[in-house]
Amino acid sequence: MGWYLAALKKYADFSGRARRREYWFFILSYLLILIGMSALAVAGGHRISGLIDIVAVLFILAMFIPSWSVTVRRLHDTDRSGWWALISFVPLLGLILLVFMVLDSQAGENRFGPNPKEATD
Repeated sequence: MGWYLAALKKYADFSGRARRREYWFFILSYLLILIGMSALAVAGGHRISGLIDIVAVLFILAMFIPSWSVTVRRLHDTDRSGWWALISFVPLLGLILLVFMVLDSQAGENRFGPNPKEATD
């Protein structure tokens, strides 16, 4: 949960770099929260599911900017422009973005800043 909160602290920071750990723990936490909301909606029945649906939509909207910022910073970590994130809107080409997210950090400093892996390890 710490990596999720670390990404939230950089809510709209599109500069710098994000390690794979920061990105994937953010995505994992995000998905677990959504799955938890879905499970509550199913278990709660018809009366509560509408309320949870509204909360889920508000959560997704609130996480839109943080998820884009951590994606852009992750792309920066692999020495790619944040504009590559837009490829996710093209069917099947979004797989290229997935490959970029899995790649290791570029060693040393790049045009987006120092390597966060070297700074913390």
